[in-house]
Amino acid sequence: MNRDVVLTCALTGAGDTVGKSEHVPVTPEQIAASGIEAARAGATVVHVHVRDPETGRGSREPAFYAEVVERIEASGVDVIVNLTAGMGGDLHVRDADPTHPGPETDLVGGVERLAHVEQIRPEICTLDCGSLNFGDHDMAYISTPEMLRAGAKRIQELGVKPELEVFDTGHIWMANQLHAEGLLDDPPLYQLCLGIPYGAPADPRVAAAMVDLLPDGANWAGFAIGRMQMPMVAQMVLLGGNVRVGLEDNLYLSKGVKATNGQLVERARTIIEHMGGRVVSPAEGRDKLELKPRG
Repeated sequence: MNRDVVLTCALTGAGDTVGKSEHVPVTPEQIAASGIEAARAGATVVHVHVRDPETGRGSREPAFYAEVVERIEASGVDVIVNLTAGMGGDLHVRDADPTHPGPETDLVGGVERLAHVEQIRPEICTLDCGSLNFGDHDMAYISTPEMLRAGAKRIQELGVKPELEVFDTGHIWMANQLHAEGLLDDPPLYQLCLGIPYGAPADPRVAAAMVDLLPDGANWAGFAIGRMQMPMVAQMVLLGGNVRVGLEDNLYLSKGVKATNGQLVERARTIIEHMGGRVVSPAEGRDKLELKPRG
């Protein structure tokens, strides 16, 4: 069991959730305010996506990321900032015409996905470690081995810690290969992402099997989406890991009760504390994850 837990709050994501809850932040100002709320509730890390303020759809615009980070830093609230670098991997494949990408496609190279990371140089950014069918329709996420090698190398050069997002066991294999090739500084940081169709299911046996595949000395966290979010908080702590909650992954505090990010952090912190653990501060989290100073 992990008794000193790094707790991440994923603030908004890029999914079609804006119309499903009034608490999902959209503008940079709203996303920053939600991150500050989560930090004040006890989050060690905030994981940041941004959205187009006009449409609510996920965005790769560096200026939006810069505004979120600037607002969080200006608040005086200490929290580790983790910027997604997963945007730009979406391929919309229509069965009627699979050779021509559909209108939902947003697909760029691995290094181009890092434009905002290049500019801001956060303490952590994500690296999605493999391709997969994403959701139950016509979308695939594309992240090839050579894209990953190029992305990992550039993140390493920037001095940013990559959080290795693994959605299935083959993604762990790929991340381990990047580590073996010297493209990841020690200790590597993994995030087990469970319950996303059609990656690894949100099952305690699957979580345990994935943990067994991680290299010795790795830092890691895990989460599940939807109703399994809070049960997996307990499971990951029992397995020795850190945890993630937030509106990116789950909109509800309980059945029919919509949550804020601060409330989800408070619920996760309560679970951890009732298990005999504690949530570490951002300063302790930096030491534990061996992060380099921003910039």
